[in-house]
Amino acid sequence: MSYLTQNEIAENRSMLNRVAQAAAQEDKSGDADRWTHENRRDWAAAPGWSEAWESAKVTHPEDDYDPGSDEGVITDGMILSQVQSMT
Repeated sequence: MSYLTQNEIAENRSMLNRVAQAAAQEDKSGDADRWTHENRRDWAAAPGWSEAWESAKVTHPEDDYDPGSDEGVITDGMILSQVQSMT
């Protein structure tokens, strides 16, 4: 776990979009984009996320790689589970 990595996850555009979509699907947040932004530090600290993110970056050292858009790093199921636990 790294606070720097958690910050990177919280600020990643792809992750913001994916988490907002999960929040909208759950229809428990009212304004999904606002909820996602206001809670980004909490969901980015979900157990296992920073480890998965760091591992993906090691195996994809290219500069243009975006772990947030790789559904194999932090899966939709992981996102949905975290959103459900927070809403």
